[in-house]
Amino acid sequence: MEPLISLRGIRREYAAGDQRIAVLKDVDLDIGAGEMLAIVGQSGSGKSTLMNILGFLDRPNAGTYRFSGREIGALAPDDLAELRREHFGFIFQRYQLLGDLDAVGNVEVPAVYKGMARADRRDRARALLTRLGLGERLDHRPGELSGGQQQRVSVARALMNGGEVILADEPTGALDSASGAELMRLLQELHAEGHTIVIVTHDPGIAAMCERVVEMKDGRIISDSRGGVAGVPRTAPQGRRALAPGLDRLREAFVMALKAMAAHRMRSFLTMLGIIIGIASVVSVVALGSGSQQQVLASISNIGSNTIDIRNGSGFGNRDASRVRSLTAEDAAALAVQPYAAGVSPTVSSSATIRYGATEVSASVTGVGEEYFTARAFTTTAGSTFDADAVARHAQEAVIDTDGAESIFDKADPVGQVVMMGRVPVRIVGVVEASGTSFGPRSSLNLFIPYTTAMSRLSGQDYVNSISVRVSDDFEMDTAEALITQLLTTRHGKEDFFLTNTDTIREAITSTTQTLTLLIAGIAVISLFVGGVGVMNIMLVSVTERTKEIGVRIAVGARRADIVTQFLIEAVLVCLLGGILGIALALGLGRVVTLAMPDTSLIYSTTSIVVAVLSSSVIGVTFGFLPARAASRLDPVEALTRE
Repeated sequence: MEPLISLRGIRREYAAGDQRIAVLKDVDLDIGAGEMLAIVGQSGSGKSTLMNILGFLDRPNAGTYRFSGREIGALAPDDLAELRREHFGFIFQRYQLLGDLDAVGNVEVPAVYKGMARADRRDRARALLTRLGLGERLDHRPGELSGGQQQRVSVARALMNGGEVILADEPTGALDSASGAELMRLLQELHAEGHTIVIVTHDPGIAAMCERVVEMKDGRIISDSRGGVAGVPRTAPQGRRALAPGLDRLREAFVMALKAMAAHRMRSFLTMLGIIIGIASVVSVVALGSGSQQQVLASISNIGSNTIDIRNGSGFGNRDASRVRSLTAEDAAALAVQPYAAGVSPTVSSSATIRYGATEVSASVTGVGEEYFTARAFTTTAGSTFDADAVARHAQEAVIDTDGAESIFDKADPVGQVVMMGRVPVRIVGVVEASGTSFGPRSSLNLFIPYTTAMSRLSGQDYVNSISVRVSDDFEMDTAEALITQLLTTRHGKEDFFLTNTDTIREAITSTTQTLTLLIAGIAVISLFVGGVGVMNIMLVSVTERTKEIGVRIAVGARRADIVTQFLIEAVLVCLLGGILGIALALGLGRVVTLAMPDTSLIYSTTSIVVAVLSSSVIGVTFGFLPARAASRLDPVEALTRE
């Protein structure tokens, strides 16, 4: 009959500086199904290394290993995991239980990777623990169990998938005499049921309880004595497979990720901090930029989108613009008769000292036409504005804005009052309120007089500073601009003026706002990247801290994909939760800012919030992959023995 396990010429070497040390030297060994075998020898004899090779936790440098007639030398890591999962159970000297799981959860782990239905594996785990005398300790974690109880949990885990071959490494080494004797009785019962038992021990009394003893020395088998009767070959239990084992393993990975995060709350929060700050910055900056942009655009809309301003020079940045004096009142008159002009107003800018009684203030004086207030969407709050007759007769009448009226007249009615504009007396005929947009300080005093009065009585100039043209609703702005440019170029003989309108201002402000938003958002993205690097570093530390856990999971049959999934889910959860907290922080900050500064508007974009959440998830996947991959590639032997 072909042996269950057959080793031929097995050699295992380890590097030690420039030398290589052989721990196993050409070992030949056959183990039949149902045998109870003890491997004995002094420390350093190679018995533990042999057991690791028997359980596919380590690979030999040379030789062949056949399991049930199958050569395993060239098998991939996931194929070896399948063999461990389906046929082997491990009982470790130090128990190697997962501290975050209770007794039932620890026993269930191999069945999770096997794909057994959740209800079936839970029932089987409880049944095994009850059989082993732990029926009252099912929900206790390893830290709440004695050494003997922990070892019995380890035995139940080894039996969970059937335990056709049970490998026990010094199973009584950490137990007292009574617990050790109880464990050996249990192993003998399992042997009698047909399990193949391989025990590594240095205790002759333990070896004497086995039917076969293999003694090792200096990496070689020096004796192989048999006695007793072989057990009956054991078959694995046939539990129902889960309908979706992949989803079940994913759920298990998700639960373990949550438990790992809960076990290290402060570390998880500090890991999230970079993501929280980055996401909050992105969402807040976009909201502030959108709110500011909407406020400015709404204010510009109040002016009216069909007003064109004509100014001297070639542009705002032209240094010689102040010396260009080509626009005249005659230009305004010529524009006023054009079919596209619904209203035209020349503008003459000046300043003067305004005196009223004992009050004396500096004011911005603007000479305008009667159409100016309509074109600029001013609202008359008291009195009236001057008309075309006042402009024609150079009337010494003035319109004051609400801020100026409050500054000079306090609560008195300004209409009908006479103030001194420099040495020129003018009578206040109306009060107006400016639209939402003002390109100067709102607190300054603004006085409006007929442009003819400003030119003749105040500045003495024969030109105007600008001309405002309100375009008829049935004319396109581009067409009107082209016709205005054509008319004035013909009149001046050259293009010594430039045109602006609210659409131009709107485009400039929108472009500037978007640029600044992108700039600040770019800085926030950098903080997200830094947060992602932090996640990667912490996850790498987590891999180092949880090396033994990874080793245990690999030993009980976890695939590389299972390990990658668990750590990747943890990284994604950290980043996703950080993203959600970042959004909450941004909304909270927005509320505080709105309460502190009511004039400030923040408009939160659903798109930016969704993108922020997706970004945090992508960061988790991107920066979590390397640590997850590193965890899945750990050598199981090294992982299990690392302190």
